[in-house]
Amino acid sequence: MKAKFSLNWISSSQRRKQRKYRYNAPLHIKRKFMKCNLSKFLRGDTKRKNIIPIKGDKIRVMRGSFKNKEGVVREVNSKHTKIYVEEIKKKGEKGKDIFVPLEPSNIQIIELNLKNPRRIKETEITKTKTKETKKETKETKTETKQKEEKKSDKK
Repeated sequence: MKAKFSLNWISSSQRRKQRKYRYNAPLHIKRKFMKCNLSKFLRGDTKRKNIIPIKGDKIRVMRGSFKNKEGVVREVNSKHTKIYVEEIKKKGEKGKDIFVPLEPSNIQIIELNLKNPRRIKETEITKTKTKETKKETKETKTETKQKEEKKSDKK
């Protein structure tokens, strides 16, 4: 494997190479690693299984010492692939409250922040895509039936 990140690298069974790939990846690829599961209710609405969290999303911790705790996303750190939540804190050495960094794979999004116009557009696209594909399949079926009827009429 090369010294730095390589787009041509496909995969390896060696954990150290997988780790190196993730750590040396550029930010636009690391951002894709940030995807979190959606709750079953949101999956039905958005027609997606996972989405990248943004500030203001309500989440639930699924694994770890903070399991089943809920809170609002305070910060999303793409560089370190960590998520910070308002309600999940611990005491630091000097007595200050420190926000605990959470891994995106251990989190489930309960409620989306729809104040962000980009998020609204992202969720609407998935809704309209599924509706459009259903319409297109119905239209193509009717068109093929009409063509078949015309061919049979000509014979």
